[in-house]
Amino acid sequence: MKQLVNERGIHLVFLPIDVPQLRFIRRLKYIRTLANFAAYNAILISRLVRADIVHVFTASYYSYLLWTVPAILLAKVRGAKVIVNYHDGQAEDHLRRSRIARRTLRMADAVVAPSGFLVDVFQKFGLKAQSINNIIDVSRFRFRRRTPLRPVFMTNRGLEPLYNVGCVIRAFGIIQRQYPDASLTVAHDGPCRRELEELVKALQLDRVMFVGKVPQSQIAQLYDDADIFLTSPNIDNMPLSLLECFASGLPLVATRVGGIPYIVTSGETGLLVECDDHEAMAAEAMRLLNDSELADLLVENARLQCRNYSWAVIRNKWVGLYSELTGIGLGAETQITY
Repeated sequence: MKQLVNERGIHLVFLPIDVPQLRFIRRLKYIRTLANFAAYNAILISRLVRADIVHVFTASYYSYLLWTVPAILLAKVRGAKVIVNYHDGQAEDHLRRSRIARRTLRMADAVVAPSGFLVDVFQKFGLKAQSINNIIDVSRFRFRRRTPLRPVFMTNRGLEPLYNVGCVIRAFGIIQRQYPDASLTVAHDGPCRRELEELVKALQLDRVMFVGKVPQSQIAQLYDDADIFLTSPNIDNMPLSLLECFASGLPLVATRVGGIPYIVTSGETGLLVECDDHEAMAAEAMRLLNDSELADLLVENARLQCRNYSWAVIRNKWVGLYSELTGIGLGAETQITY
């Protein structure tokens, strides 16, 4: 969204949840949260004086309660318009459990999600939302055709239970029995890392590298080094990693959950399998290795999809929404607090 900084008539003011001046207490868990909460709300109140729109990026559960609810309530008291930009694939469970979330979302002037998946979830609770896709800057990635495909695999998702990286590792175990020289790079980090490393040992797998969280400056190289991408979440919304595959020419196999089928059409832009089915994931991955025509078709179709996630397309949707909410044309000055 920082691209809007250069838009005529729009003045952006960014407000981080983690107030930079309080980073010295980062290790004091509860004190840090309370101090950030107080500082965040104080800064928010001061910036609301001039804001026409408060644009809130949010996840679910406590994150929503601590940071999004105050922003909505304070903005409504001030008389500013509110956009809630919801990015969490756990939205359905959150909305089912939280009456506060349902009520405050109804107070927003617009609810925006990055995929049609969450739009459908909100509809189940009588909440109106619209979809504005995430953005992929294709210039950051090197598109290349991999002919022939090598058994060089990669996954890039948080090492947390809901992303079920163990399914990828079990699938790779099947693959490596057929392709002994196959390799798997596991990028990112999280609480399940030790458990996943133990799974690799238990399955007696070779050439599995845990590389931790990769800096943004090195992400493009991470994708360029691989030949097939595997991801097996149990819950997800709109993983940017799939768009990064599209931009890199990297064929992918993913689970058919959450917002993934809204991004990937199985057999056209990638291959989808059922949740937690490592045998099917392995079979589809090996299908790619054995069918270069299919892999080329998926990659080319995926590359064409990147335009739908370009700033040239997404820009018009955001600017149009801001203009609609404020009644101010693009030539006028609109202040937005993020």
